[in-house]
Amino acid sequence: MRLLPLALVASLLPATVFAQCGGGFSGFVKDLKREAISAGHDAATTKAFFKSVKQDPKVLRADRSQGVFQKPFIEFSRHLISQNRVDRGRSMSKKFNSTFDRIEKTYGIDRGVLLAFWAFETDYGAFQGDFNTLNALVTLSHDCRRPELFRPQIFAALELYEQGNFDPRKTTGAWAGEIGMVQMLPRDILENGTDGDGDGQVSLKTSPPDALMSGGKMLSNLGWQPNQPWLQEVTIPSGLDLSKTGPSQKNSVSNWAKMGVQPRSGSLASGNLQASLLLPQGHKGPAFLAYPNFDVYFEWNQSFTYVLTAAYFATRLDGAGVYKAGNPDQGLSGAQMKQLQKKLQARGHDVGKVDGILGSKTRIAVQAEQQRLGLPADAWPTPALLNKL
Repeated sequence: MRLLPLALVASLLPATVFAQCGGGFSGFVKDLKREAISAGHDAATTKAFFKSVKQDPKVLRADRSQGVFQKPFIEFSRHLISQNRVDRGRSMSKKFNSTFDRIEKTYGIDRGVLLAFWAFETDYGAFQGDFNTLNALVTLSHDCRRPELFRPQIFAALELYEQGNFDPRKTTGAWAGEIGMVQMLPRDILENGTDGDGDGQVSLKTSPPDALMSGGKMLSNLGWQPNQPWLQEVTIPSGLDLSKTGPSQKNSVSNWAKMGVQPRSGSLASGNLQASLLLPQGHKGPAFLAYPNFDVYFEWNQSFTYVLTAAYFATRLDGAGVYKAGNPDQGLSGAQMKQLQKKLQARGHDVGKVDGILGSKTRIAVQAEQQRLGLPADAWPTPALLNKL
């Protein structure tokens, strides 16, 4: 019997039943047990599930040490995309050709998309992480930085345990609780786990067909539009109205073409399709048209730079050439970016957390200030912008 959704249970029971982040760890775990039992889980099963759980300080250190996302797109993408990864991706495409054919037929998802995730998440399954998954999820839920993301995953893991598909002591994965070759959280496994090799089990850590089919189903359920593009490198004309660029602004492909946006190779997608023009390092750097499927990537990861790199790598694996780096204006250091974010906040802009990362909210604020100050409104922050602010 499927248990009531956690949100519904929360609406039916007193707030005191539910574990709150912070405070003593052992007390937090006791509250999690009470919450699970209140939601309908067997008391003995719940006790056994939580018996070995421990707080893991290494998880918190990993969560706080994500400086790689401060790197600009060109540096970040070159760091992640090596010729070896390209070659291995094409080799894996041939090795598991029948699986990718099934994914394309069933979900309309190009093989390059899943190959890119497989490469970036675990280097094609070679490095899946050795963090105890339950310890990671409970530690991150107890921490008050992002409990709303991780707490539901604990109860999803409990459901997997009840099904015989999760071992609280032995199941391992990434520091953030993801499991398997394409790194899926417990709730995603519950909803999308697929037996791709026909052995009657869903083995995301050891079976590439299972992992890839499960990833394909998840992307489909997140809204992937079958047999549609996701990203394409383009060139832009001088004099383009840069205020129309950015991930939050969309225009029809036909309108972009009228404005002089052209593909570096091949042809643009259907003229009626909506797209955003992305300039990750300003109007002097690489340029991409992002189609509706690009938005689905943000359901997998919230980092703009990671998402763009993964989407671009997928096109590389499909035969696209190396992007034209151009000659972008000098960017900001991590410390300068934090200074900029504080200045933007002082002007009333919502940039999210002051973390030195050029995320979507910071880009929108930068573009608004560039327009106000008469600078090229390409959302790429430069020392000139920082000085003017």
